[in-house]
Amino acid sequence: VQLVESGGGSVQAGGSLRLSCAASVVTFSRYGMAWFRRTPGKEREFVSGISWSGGSTYYADSVKGRFTISRDNAKKTVFLQMSSLKPEDTAAYYCAASWRGPADWSKSDGYDYWGQGTQVTVSS
Repeated sequence: VQLVESGGGSVQAGGSLRLSCAASVVTFSRYGMAWFRRTPGKEREFVSGISWSGGSTYYADSVKGRFTISRDNAKKTVFLQMSSLKPEDTAAYYCAASWRGPADWSKSDGYDYWGQGTQVTVSS
């Protein structure tokens, strides 16, 4: 399984970005998908997750109300719409896949596959 993120970049505070993660797996619709982020010197941090059907979504408190996760199973892609971006959102963002969804969405060890990451930089 390959996960390829795109859509990162540089934006000013208050701006928006939309990240995409394209998966190369036939059974994409059976994977729970999530976004994590990491900044230098810090642990990888859960951002958001979505169940295989898209019926359930999960968010870290730090992004709730600003970020929206969605998926298109026909296109085997998961999205992260990020709005009202803050400098503290600056990080490398990683897409992750978990067969049937993890027991705990916030734990990185519950995921089977990871993308290479895409950098998001928010300037003040």
